[in-house]
Amino acid sequence: MNGLLLLDKPVGWTSHDVVAKLRGILKIRAIGHAGTLDPFATGLLVLGIGKGTKQLTALVGVDKEYLTTIRLGATSDTFDTEGVITSKAPPLALLGRDEVERALDQFRGGYEQLAPVYSAKKIGGKRLYDLARAGKATEDMRPKKQVSIEKISVTNYEWPDLSLQVKCGSGTYIRSLADDVGRALGVGGYCLELRRTKVGDFDVKDAVSLEGLTPDIALKHIL
Repeated sequence: MNGLLLLDKPVGWTSHDVVAKLRGILKIRAIGHAGTLDPFATGLLVLGIGKGTKQLTALVGVDKEYLTTIRLGATSDTFDTEGVITSKAPPLALLGRDEVERALDQFRGGYEQLAPVYSAKKIGGKRLYDLARAGKATEDMRPKKQVSIEKISVTNYEWPDLSLQVKCGSGTYIRSLADDVGRALGVGGYCLELRRTKVGDFDVKDAVSLEGLTPDIALKHIL
């Protein structure tokens, strides 16, 4: 069994968990993926099976698309639902749709983004999230990167939740974008929901579910 398998990752699973589960189901050791998803996120995980792992290098740097919902009026130390949430008193009267669109304009096209403190970036040989958990991470440790954001469209806005469709370049943290949008609006924000819908030309609508996956089902969907 060799090739690529598109899988719709369920919430609560790490990308490593998915790979380990597939190794058990398929009895194949050589399995990798083209870009991690956070445990709270769902959606498209492109997996290389057997000799298909060599195809994953062609997916490095491709654009990705996401659907995300930002909870405005509060912040999270992890920029998502898994962290400590701090609420604020939101100035509701100031946050009309026009103001939201103006804030998003700051990010359309791209911007210099700071990685989350709770990320796998390495500082002095140590993962930043390990330093954060030990209380040793600081804001100035967050690495900067110019990220490309081709598209940000509002799909729904009903305070305090702002839902967006985002098409962005590789290496973009949607969690950081959520925090940055909240800061731009002056009320705070964190990533409430996140779903990856596309990796390059691959679409989650063509993905299989991890639940009930068998070798026969996987074989039928190998690309």
